[in-house]
Amino acid sequence: MRCSIRVCATTEEETTVTLTATSSTGAPAKGRSLWDDARDRLLANRAAVASIIVLLTIGLISILGPILSPHHYDTVYRDYVKVPASLEAYPKPEQVEPGFMSSAKRARLTVDAFEREGDTIVAKVTSSRDIDPRSVLYFDRSDLFKNTELTDMSADNKSATVRTDINFMHFYFGTDANGRDMMTRTFIAGRVSLTIGLLATIVAISIGVLYGATSGYLGGRVDQMMMRVVDILYSLPFIFFVIMLVVFFGRNFILMFIAVGAVEWLDMARIVRGQTLTIKRQEYVQAAEALGVADGGIVRRHIIPNTLGPVVVYMTLLVPKVILLESFLSFLGLGIQEPMTSWGVLISEGARNLQGAPWMLIFPSIFLTSTLFALNFIGDGLRDALDPKDR
Repeated sequence: MRCSIRVCATTEEETTVTLTATSSTGAPAKGRSLWDDARDRLLANRAAVASIIVLLTIGLISILGPILSPHHYDTVYRDYVKVPASLEAYPKPEQVEPGFMSSAKRARLTVDAFEREGDTIVAKVTSSRDIDPRSVLYFDRSDLFKNTELTDMSADNKSATVRTDINFMHFYFGTDANGRDMMTRTFIAGRVSLTIGLLATIVAISIGVLYGATSGYLGGRVDQMMMRVVDILYSLPFIFFVIMLVVFFGRNFILMFIAVGAVEWLDMARIVRGQTLTIKRQEYVQAAEALGVADGGIVRRHIIPNTLGPVVVYMTLLVPKVILLESFLSFLGLGIQEPMTSWGVLISEGARNLQGAPWMLIFPSIFLTSTLFALNFIGDGLRDALDPKDR
């Protein structure tokens, strides 16, 4: 009896029973790929899904936050240096009168009567000499007041009435040592840190995976020669390499960290090479070779997909590594420069002002720590989802 590749069973009457998976319309049902199974296992991991939501939220806040914030990241408020984080608007009631007196003193005016009417200040002022109408600029230059007017000027120009509105501002994360809004700076720092981490990681993985898979699969003298190149690059001083990049590219942090990612691929190449040496001895790889599949096709379709488990785990470790590396380079004056900032720079500044202004350390640390935890949980979830032993 001739039997096809379908499952066949023969009874005593030599009746052939064919078992096939069919849909309601009679057509063969569509099978599930390994990627579909991996996606379902990832979505079943609650910690990984929650981390993905947290990471996406932080990304959206970093992108949209500086746009929606009323403060620019480099705007300096001289009257609000190191003010604590607060949900209430500044200035506080106890700050209004001292601030007005300070502005009047700079304008060389004497305040005879001070009265607050809601959000408006009305004060009687006098001077030993003629009052210059431009003296209202001293009040408007203050961060506490706006729309200042000089009215009821006396005939001898020695007295007048100053009317000004209180300029309310919100600093939900407080301000830094220069009087800049910490919330906006934390958001803009997220853009920089995440961009640096992603750029360097993408470059490192792209080079490391291709290089390591090719070296491990070809083996022999080619493998030995390619690994010696990696050893030579390992011996080069990293700081010297970064200084050369700054000399050639200037302080362009995007180009610099793309090049930094071109150095971080060395670890990835060794990891992928070790995985490839094991995978290329598997039966499915030997079957592909026996069928005449080209080396490039085997590396692309069999070797690289089966190394994705360790790769994604290392990727989630590489992103925070690059972020911390950026902080170190900025401390040396080779990375992000003022007024631009990053989480690493903000944390470094906050550590120096921990006793007097703890909020300068707390908020950037919360964002950076949340990002690192999210990346670790996502890495664990991807590792479990892509593990060939669980398929």
